[in-house]
Amino acid sequence: MVDLSRYRHIKRYRQIIFVFVKHGFGTIIDQLGIFDYINIRKKIEEKDESIDEKLSTGGRLRLSLEELGTTFIKLGQILSTRPDILPHDVIVELEKLQDAVPPFPFDDVKSLIESEFDDKLGNIYREFNEIPLAAASIAQVHLARLNSGRKVVVKIQRPGIERNIDLDLMVLKDLASFIDHHTKYGKLYNFTKTVQEFESTLKNELDFRIEGENAETFKENFSKDKGISVPDISWIHTTRRVLTMEYIDGIPLNDFEALDVAGLDRKLIARNLGITIFNQILRDGFFHGDPHPGNIMVLPDNEITFLDFGMIGKLNDERKLQFLKMLMGITFKNSRLILEAIIAIDAMTHHVNMKKLEREIDALRDKYLSIPLNEIKVGEVFKEVFNLAFSYNIVIPSEFTMLAKTLVTLEGLVAKLDPELNVLEIADPIARNLMFKSFSPEKIGVEFIGGALDYGSLLRGFPSIFHNYLRKLEDDEFTMQFQMKGIESVEKRFEKIFNRITFSVVLLAVSIIIAGIVIGIGGSGYADIEVYTLSITALKVGLIVASFIIVGLILSILRSTRLK
Repeated sequence: MVDLSRYRHIKRYRQIIFVFVKHGFGTIIDQLGIFDYINIRKKIEEKDESIDEKLSTGGRLRLSLEELGTTFIKLGQILSTRPDILPHDVIVELEKLQDAVPPFPFDDVKSLIESEFDDKLGNIYREFNEIPLAAASIAQVHLARLNSGRKVVVKIQRPGIERNIDLDLMVLKDLASFIDHHTKYGKLYNFTKTVQEFESTLKNELDFRIEGENAETFKENFSKDKGISVPDISWIHTTRRVLTMEYIDGIPLNDFEALDVAGLDRKLIARNLGITIFNQILRDGFFHGDPHPGNIMVLPDNEITFLDFGMIGKLNDERKLQFLKMLMGITFKNSRLILEAIIAIDAMTHHVNMKKLEREIDALRDKYLSIPLNEIKVGEVFKEVFNLAFSYNIVIPSEFTMLAKTLVTLEGLVAKLDPELNVLEIADPIARNLMFKSFSPEKIGVEFIGGALDYGSLLRGFPSIFHNYLRKLEDDEFTMQFQMKGIESVEKRFEKIFNRITFSVVLLAVSIIIAGIVIGIGGSGYADIEVYTLSITALKVGLIVASFIIVGLILSILRSTRLK
């Protein structure tokens, strides 16, 4: 049991509870038993009459988070991407969370920069505009010029914000642990893990060097692509709390009038944006987690530039294929593919009625059967799938929910730039390329041979491992509820079986290697050398190597048999 009263920062606990009670969540907090731990029941019993009863639960939650400040606003923004945890009406309200705050004084800006670089501001920057371009809860941005004359923007962390966030994170972790241990809802959703993921995301956002590294990764990923650019980072002017980046003199993506006046092609911009986003997801597995219009600028020649790389989503090869499977399920209106994708991402932490879930996915599919493919909003379908997951207490990995929000944002932007363009048209060739690479003979061959050798090693060592376990059983090192008779004969039979399997697997792997050598040389393009001669030579070498492998395996098997 978590005793919240023993923590030092009881004042912040009480402040948080007061705010939630003020906005009408007192009953829920009482049911959780938190009042008794913080010892403020008497003060809370007087209900705040200022509660607007007309506001929805989501609206009251949004107001609570905004009043509690930076950490809770950021938490709400993260939760707005989690339809598998919160109902749709709450998600809609959390998407309205505002992060706008008054700028902090220039004296604080100057003091922090000079502290970070141990130098005078005038020595670091030739010019520095005292009036910020923008201000948010974590940082604000100023226009400046380097001594080289290059124009830059400087992002400076708000003084004291890290200390405040650390305190709030401690409170959130304690409350999450309390809910996980005392409520059924907590046991289903593991809020401690959610808060840990949030802590990691927020800590990364507080370290501006990580944002700079993310920008560098983007720049490298798109170094050969047309239609996109990424600002340069001035690393000698960047620290943990100060980020200096190339100034981009472009047009905000959602300033359609300015785009038209500049003679830019909105349709081409929409296509470039879609290609860029899907390349981030399917090709690179490294995508911008917050591609709203304020973070995207348009340059001459319809080139787009991303800004603010603090929130990034990452997908490994396995996750990319799982997303592709779900995307294919939506494209082909195949509910089974969608269900298999949900199973593949290990989203089910407890027993789920699969038949019922499949029927509901079928119903979702039927909803879109009569809609032409070019009219389907793939981001909205993903959100509906995740809403369905919520009703079954299925927890979707955070990278997928962030991905879904990115797609929803993309579709909204594309619809305004070019209403005739559907993002599935853009995704199709990129998805096909990923499938081709994933199932290419080269990749399959490498994975199969690697797997065959791994399994061969495992199977070859299994008889001795199995023998050791049987010895331990004989020596009463394991307590069993049944008796095993004829252990030695069982062991020998298992050993023979696995020796044969091992032998077969290695032979198969060797055969594939030899075939690969012959095929590889056959298509090597050496026009002046007879392929036949090369193939025979390669075959001889392959057979010699194979012979050594097989003889070694046989001797190993014989030795293990004699040891018995």
